[in-house]
Parts: sequence; structure tokens; C-alpha cells
Amino acid sequence: MTDTDLLIIGGGITGQTAALMAAEAGARVTIVDAARNAGSHANAGSLHVQMQSRFLRLNPHLADNLESSLPLYLSAVTAWEALDTRLGGVELTREGGLMLAENAAQLDFLHQKAERETRKGLDVEILDRDALHALAPWLSPQIVGAELCRNEGKLNPLIANRKMRAALDVLGVRMVHDRITRIEDGTTPTAHGTRAYTAGAILIAAAWGAEALSAPLGLSLTTPPEPLHMNITEAGDYQIHHLVQHAERPITLKQFRSGQVVIGGGWDAQLAADVTRAPRIQSSSLLGNVALAAQIAPGIGGLRVLRTWAGYNTPVDGKATIGPVHPQSRVFLALPGDAGYTLGPIVGQSAAAMALGAEPPIDPAPYSPVRWRA
Repeated sequence: MTDTDLLIIGGGITGQTAALMAAEAGARVTIVDAARNAGSHANAGSLHVQMQSRFLRLNPHLADNLESSLPLYLSAVTAWEALDTRLGGVELTREGGLMLAENAAQLDFLHQKAERETRKGLDVEILDRDALHALAPWLSPQIVGAELCRNEGKLNPLIANRKMRAALDVLGVRMVHDRITRIEDGTTPTAHGTRAYTAGAILIAAAWGAEALSAPLGLSLTTPPEPLHMNITEAGDYQIHHLVQHAERPITLKQFRSGQVVIGGGWDAQLAADVTRAPRIQSSSLLGNVALAAQIAPGIGGLRVLRTWAGYNTPVDGKATIGPVHPQSRVFLALPGDAGYTLGPIVGQSAAAMALGAEPPIDPAPYSPVRWRA
């Protein structure tokens, strides 16, 4: 006998939304987390939908995986809207995302990308200079056009994380700080950390930690930790309503309702010698990131940076992994594959539903772990 119906390994947004869905369905849920706070609790709050140029530049061989996953991204932002309502508001807005271009070659890249995205159901449009600057007059005149993706948005992760934890507490979800190092599959699977945890089903939502846990279960999953750098400024006038990216340069911008601007975009942080610890910032990334932001949006150039931090992204192969490690297994995977904060809720909810024998909110077949069978 066990007093846990669903044991979730990983307490980030994926694991927490899985726990919320399961607990609301009446399951007894325990989350086991190593409490390193280097993933969801280091996130900047982007709601990505359009294909990110950075991923396409770094992984051109995985472009088809990312493109085929676009319907999942559309489902993800819908899931976030429902979660926003459920949690009583997390400053979620969907005023769209802009991917900027500074020359004709970058605009051509955006035209081609937009054609592929339109075929997958995204609401995108290429804006010329006049249309763009009418929409976003705070942009530098060096920006000659952009792709507008009306499906995209942003939220405040500090509020979302706090309200999520409060909701789980009300539902009686148990939170345990421990590092799981091994899983035994079976009718009632067991996870081993400083003690053994037996449950009706186990759900792995451990991002970069999933590789070591799933390998003994017969999967050749690759989950490299990607250390990235972020900054937040003091408050300024609220004028950046869109999620902002660039067709070629490593930058993201978004502004909270408080007026603070979050600056990121894929600048490197320093991988910790022990990957279970948070990565460290690099001064070169700090300086380069904020300088580029001020070039693109000159109006924020006078704002002071209040805090700089680093966290891990887990890009995998550009495609989520959702479902049991094999058809008869009671061990399930819930891995977003990239843009983990965006995809986390829909991936976690889907995997939790499968673990409980319920109908998932999306068709999980395209994201089956079968592709990782060794």
C-alpha cells in the first residue's frame, strides 16, 4: 500500500501544474524537488509561440521538430490563460510578440518563417517600418520591420510561482526537498533519494535531471542544461506591451506592469561545476545584453539594472516528451523540450492525466517517449 497516488519528481512549473491537475481530480500528490531554483524559479515570464530564431540558428537540423510542435504552443498559451483565471491573475497579457529585423536579409528570413507558421495555425503578420513604428514607437529607427505574432504574450513569474504554491498548499499537495537518484519501475514504482518513495505512478518533470533518471529505464534521452543570463531594471514608463525578440541577435525584452523591464535572449551564463547548483553570471553577458537592449529600445537606456541572475533552459530536441517510458510502465515523462515555462502547464497537465488514466487535454501521441527508446 502507498499513501501517494502520484509522485512528481521536479517542482518547477511543469511538475506543479501536473500536481494541481491531479490534486483537483482527487489524487493524493507528493512533489519531490531538489530545491535548486535554477529553472522555473529563475524564469523571465515569456509566453512563446512563434519559432524562436535563436533555436533555429543553433539547431537548424531540429527545425522540423520545432515547426511540428507549433500546435502545442498554441494549446500552451490557452492553458496559461485558464491557469491565470484559476490562480486569480498572474499579470498575463497576450498583446502579441514582435520579432525584429534590421535589414532585408532578416526580413526575408521572417517572411519565410511566417509562411511556415501560418500553415500551422499561428496568427502572424509581417510589418513594414511604418506599421511597426506606429505600433511600437519606442523602437530604434534602425529597426526596419518585424514579424508580429498575435498569439504571444507575457506574465509575471514571481506572482505565478507564488500563487501556484499557495494553491497546492490548499489542495494538500505535499512538498518534499530531496534529490531523487534512481527509479524502480513496476506495478507500484519507487523513487530513491535519501529515502524510498513508493506511489501509484511516478511522473518525471525534472528537466535536465531527467536524462540520468530515465537512462536505467531504457531511454536514451538527452537533456543538456543550458545556462542562460537575465536582467531586470528599475521601473520606467510602461510602454513595451509586446514580447520582443530579434530575427538574428540574442535579445528578448518584456515589461511588467510595474514598469520594470526584463532583458534576456540567450546570453551565456557559466555552467556550475556541480550541475545541481544554479549557474553563475558572466560580466560579459551582463554588459553585452543590456547594451544590445538599449540599442533596440533607446528609451530604456537610462534605467538602472537592479538584478542579474542565471538559470537553466533544457532545449532537448525542440519537441516535448509526454507519456509513459514504455506502454505498460507506471513511470511517466513530462518534458517541454524548450520554452519550458510556456509549455510547462500543458505538458504537465497532459502527463498527469495519462498517469491517472484520464483523457489528456491534447493528443500526446506525437510527443511519445518511444523516440527515445535505446
